[in-house]
Amino acid sequence: MEMARAVEAALVEKRHLIVEAGTGTGKTMAYLIPAILSNKRVIVSTGTKNLQEQLFFKDIPMVEKAFGRPLKVTYMKGRANYVCRQKVDEAARAETAWLSGMEEVTDFRIIRDWMPETEMGDRSELKNLPEASPVWMKLDARRERCTGQKCGHFENCFVTSMMRRAADSDIIIVNHHLFFADLAVKQEDFGGIIPRYDAVVFDEAHEIEDIAGQYFGSSVSNLQMQELTRDILDLSRRKEFHTNSFEDLVRGAVAAGERFFGLFGEVEGRSSFQQHDAFLTQFGEQYAGVVAALEMLATQLQLVEGAVDETIPLHRRAKAMQEGLKFFLESKDPRFVFWVEKRGRGTFLQATPIDVSTILSEKLFEEVPSTILTSATLAVSGDFEFLKKRLGLPAARTLVVDSPFDYPQQALLYVPLHLPDPRNIAFTQKASLEIVRLLRITEGRAFCLFTSYQQMKAVYERVVMEIPYTVLLQGAKPRNALLDEFRSTANAVLFATSSFWQGVDVQGDQLSCVIIDKLPFAVPSDPVVQARSKQIEDSGGKPFFDYQVPQAAIALKQGFGRLIRSKMDRGVLVLLDTRVVNQRYGQVFFDSLPEYGFTTEIDAVREFFNPA
Repeated sequence: MEMARAVEAALVEKRHLIVEAGTGTGKTMAYLIPAILSNKRVIVSTGTKNLQEQLFFKDIPMVEKAFGRPLKVTYMKGRANYVCRQKVDEAARAETAWLSGMEEVTDFRIIRDWMPETEMGDRSELKNLPEASPVWMKLDARRERCTGQKCGHFENCFVTSMMRRAADSDIIIVNHHLFFADLAVKQEDFGGIIPRYDAVVFDEAHEIEDIAGQYFGSSVSNLQMQELTRDILDLSRRKEFHTNSFEDLVRGAVAAGERFFGLFGEVEGRSSFQQHDAFLTQFGEQYAGVVAALEMLATQLQLVEGAVDETIPLHRRAKAMQEGLKFFLESKDPRFVFWVEKRGRGTFLQATPIDVSTILSEKLFEEVPSTILTSATLAVSGDFEFLKKRLGLPAARTLVVDSPFDYPQQALLYVPLHLPDPRNIAFTQKASLEIVRLLRITEGRAFCLFTSYQQMKAVYERVVMEIPYTVLLQGAKPRNALLDEFRSTANAVLFATSSFWQGVDVQGDQLSCVIIDKLPFAVPSDPVVQARSKQIEDSGGKPFFDYQVPQAAIALKQGFGRLIRSKMDRGVLVLLDTRVVNQRYGQVFFDSLPEYGFTTEIDAVREFFNPA
C-alpha cells in the first residue's frame, strides 16, 4: 500500500520515483493498480520476456478479477519473436529447395501447421520447436526484412495486429530490450513500434544501464554480413533477378567480409580496440574492400527492377553496416569505448557509450513526465546515490519497502573462513570440497551459482561424482527445461552462471540452499568496465569503491534473492568468498543485504537443517 500510494503520487504529480521493494511486498500489484487507475497510457518494461508473460497471463487476470471488468492491456515483443506470413507462404511454394535437411523440413512444417491456428504468431507458443532452430530465423518478422505496408499480408500481419492492440491499450507490457531499441530508433527519426505513452514503469530496473548502453551504441559483425548476403541471394532467386554476375558480386562481398573480419584474430572474449590509426595504416586495403563491397551491393539493389519493395530493407541494411564500420574505425568519438568480442563463430565490433546518464536524462527522463524504477535490488548500503548517478536521475523521489519475510529466522548466511582467497590457485579445489560437504548436509536441493562459465565447469567436474544426487548443468538444456527438471526432481542440484542469478522463482523445500562462489565483481579487464572506471578516476572518484563494489553488491543481492521466495521458505545462503569478511569493503555487502542469520561455522549449517 505504501508503494502503491507513492506510485500514484508520482503519476499524478508527473514525478520520477525509485522504489526498492523487497521480495514478497507485492510490487507488481503496487504499480499495476495505480497505473490502471491513472487514465494514462503506461508502459510496463520488464527484465525478460518470461516476466512479460507472467505479468500478462497471471497478474493481469488477477487484477481484472479484482476490478470486475476486462482491462485494455497488451504485451509487445521484438519483431523477431513473431512469424512472417509472407515468408511462410513463399517457403511453402519452394520447400525442398529452401530448406537444408530433414530436420529443417520438420521444423518448417511445425511452423506452417501452427500459423493458421495462432492468434498472436508468438514463437513462445511453439513448445515443440527446438530453441535453436535455424528455420525460425528464416521466417521471423524482423524489420530489416520487412516491406511494411506494401506487403500483401500487411493487414493480417502479426506485427501489425500487435501494434493495433497496443494503440488501443492503456497498459502495454514490453521488455527492456524492446523499450530501448524502440527509443534509440525514434531518436534516429525512424518510426518506432511502441505507441506514444505518458509514463513508464521499469521492473527489474537494475538492468537499465547495461541494456541502454547496447542500444545507444553500435555493433557490426561478420554474422550480420553473412546474413545480409544470404538474404540477398535468397531474394534474387525467389524474384528471378539472379544472374551469374549478380552472384559473383555477392560472393565477392562475402569474401571481402571474411578477409576484413578475419583480421581481428580468433581468441575468444572481449578486448579493447584503441589502435584505429595503426589498424587503418596496416589494413586499409581490406577495410576499403569491405566498405566498397557493401556500397556495390547497395547500388545493385537500387537497380533491381520488379522487386523494389523487398530490396529496400536490404539496401538499408547494407548502408547501415557500412555506416557502422565507418563509425567503429573512423569516428574516434571520446564518449564511446570501442571494443572487439569474439564469441563462437562471431566477430563483433562494438562501440558502447561510456556514460549513459546524459543520454537517459535527455532522451527519457526529460521527455517522459513520469517514470517508476523498481526492483528488489536497487539500494546500496541503504541509499540510491549509485543508481541515481549512473542513470542521470538526481532529483528522483525514493522509497525502500522492506520485505515481509523474517530473514533472521528463515535464512542463514554462511561464509567458510578456512577457504583461501578466490584469487589463490588452490581455491577451486578447496571450494569444490566445501560444496560437497554442504550438499551432503542439505541433501542436494541447491543452486550452485558461479561468476564465470569456466569456474562452473571446473567445480562441476570435481563435484558431480562425489554426491548421490541429480546434478544439472547450465547449457545442457534450454533454461526453462532445466528449471522444470530441477523443480520436478527430488534433491536436485543445479550448476549455473549469471543468467540464473535473477528472474528465477523456485518456492518450497525443493530449493533450500544457494551457494555463490565469489563476490560478483565485473571482470576488471572488460573494455566497458575499464572505460567507465577511467572516467570515474579522471573526474576524481575511486572506480573500485564508486562503481565496482556497488555494482557487485546489487548483483549479490540478486543471486541470494533466489532462495527465500515466500514466508514458508527456509534455507542457507553460502558465500565461498572470504573477502566479504576480511576486506574493508565487505561491509558494503553486509549493509546492502537483508539481515540474515550469520555464521562462519559449518556446524551451524547442520543445526539449521537438523535442529535438536
